Amino acid sequence: MDNLADLLKNRRTVKPPAYEWQDLALRVVKELSIPDFKRSALFKVCRDHHKYTVEKAMNETKELCKGGSKWQYFFKVIDSFDKLQAETKKTEAEK
Repeated sequence: MDNLADLLKNRRTVKPPAYEWQDLALRVVKELSIPDFKRSALFKVCRDHHKYTVEKAMNETKELCKGGSKWQYFFKVIDSFDKLQAETKKTEAEK
């Protein structure tokens, strides 16, 4: 009985993410080996961008970046998507 009591006392409950973007961010952290000091930036990216955009950037990173820091390439891809989107909005506003 001591073993069962110890197990119940020491068990940890893992809370699921509150939002879908948090789950996506955790998946990106795992797949691209995002370092601790860049995780807050990744969570902001996942919160502010559409799920499709983040997944596309992650897939592009895995496909094109074979060596080196995948996380740096991921942030460059996200930045290029942002610039492209801003350029598109500017062009549409001029019409």
